[in-house]
Amino acid sequence: MTEKVLSNKKNGMAMMILWIVLYLVALLMTILGAALIWPLFIIGIIWLCIGWIPFLGLKVLKPQEALVLTLFGKYVGTLKDAGFYYVNPFCQAVNPAAKTKLNQSGDVDDGSKKIVSQAQDIKEFASKKVSLKIMTLNNNRQKINDCLGNPVEIGIAVMWRVTDTAKAVFNVDNYKEYLSLQCDSALRNIVRIYPYDVAENVDTTGDGIADEGSLRGSSEVVASRIRDEIQSKVKDAGLEILEARITYLAYAPEIAAVMLQRQQASAIIDARKMIVDGACGMVEMALDRLNENGVVELDEERKAAMVSNLLVVLCGNRDAQPVVNSGSLY
Repeated sequence: MTEKVLSNKKNGMAMMILWIVLYLVALLMTILGAALIWPLFIIGIIWLCIGWIPFLGLKVLKPQEALVLTLFGKYVGTLKDAGFYYVNPFCQAVNPAAKTKLNQSGDVDDGSKKIVSQAQDIKEFASKKVSLKIMTLNNNRQKINDCLGNPVEIGIAVMWRVTDTAKAVFNVDNYKEYLSLQCDSALRNIVRIYPYDVAENVDTTGDGIADEGSLRGSSEVVASRIRDEIQSKVKDAGLEILEARITYLAYAPEIAAVMLQRQQASAIIDARKMIVDGACGMVEMALDRLNENGVVELDEERKAAMVSNLLVVLCGNRDAQPVVNSGSLY
């Protein structure tokens, strides 16, 4: 299905004036015909009865709106530019996603109960216009296992728009629901390739070499791959994916506490390594200074005792309690 834009139908104002004039003429013919000529009266009555039909061909479009038209089941074209149009009054607008409400811009309900008139509801549901604006689909959070089997919760926001109205309307049953399902599928396909955090011996690029890719540290790369995955799925639906962003990322509640303990243990180990490295350097520096300045001569046994005491003091979690030796060193 190829989109066909109808750009030569912007004569709505002229046609509206013409049909109004003809309606007034029919009214005048009816009045005069009733008094003078009966055939004119009959023609006027017939026109007054069916004269409203041509007005159905008047179409008004705002910027970034489109109208897909069919005539007796055949696709005749799409109105895309803003303006006042006149088309065949028997043409019917088609938009299977007109009543679909997704969690996205333009379709979001804030939860409050709003009182609207019945006329507004009828107008909303009767509208078959296809929006060409950039829409933001905020997909629901999903629980997905990463490449290590750890359950994570992740949510994405997808910026998209309709580029081919004919494909969007005729190639899929409902392009909004189709997009939402493809977002869920693409998100699951990409997330299962990455670990939540950097892990050893994990290949996320498919080149057979372990790398440091992760959901937490490579969010830009992951989002780009998700966007490309969605675009490849919705291309035949006439949709363009402009951007995809990760809006929420966390371990699932049932494993979050364990992973927090793991991160805390890793942080403690790293801190201890730094403390030990610093303490060894300080002990070595102290022994070198004592030997250079000849402050005291220590045998190997005394050096070992001094090293042990200094390491205990420097690596301990509590403040040292010094013991003053007032006697002989030996």
